Amino acid sequence: MNQFSDQKANLLQADTLPSPVRIAFIQSCWSKDIVDQARDAFIEEIAQHGIDPQDIDCFEVPGGLEIPLQAKLLASSGRYQIIVAAGMIVDGGIYRHEFVADAIIKSFMDVQLETEVPIISAVLTPHHYHEHEAHHAFFFSHFRIKGKEAALACVKTLKNVQLARDLSLK
Repeated sequence: MNQFSDQKANLLQADTLPSPVRIAFIQSCWSKDIVDQARDAFIEEIAQHGIDPQDIDCFEVPGGLEIPLQAKLLASSGRYQIIVAAGMIVDGGIYRHEFVADAIIKSFMDVQLETEVPIISAVLTPHHYHEHEAHHAFFFSHFRIKGKEAALACVKTLKNVQLARDLSLK
């Protein structure tokens, strides 16, 4: 092995988060009580991985379509290493919720590639959501699962980005 290979092997074995870490968590306020579950579970889980909840700034926007602009403004600020977005896009009968979800995800990709700040999405688009107790209870608990999954994805992505940056400096 040459010197670069040795350095690369050492970096690949590193399992540390970049320091300091500052996270922006953006959530839409439609179905807020449900989306709050993703935020709360995210904060609880991320703390289990050594990130202080004080290092997470939470932002609320009215609906899902407002998340990408907020994400771009926050990513462009240089303050955040990663952004997490959460929302629930339901079929409200006015236009197709698939269109809204597609626009949001495409915007996230554009922002990530432009700013090099990753965005973890917990923006969900249930196909058949009705505001009755059974659906509310299911998504209330499901968003807790998605919040935990977003935290795990956040930790892994932070490590991968740090690794890529470290490798580019070598």
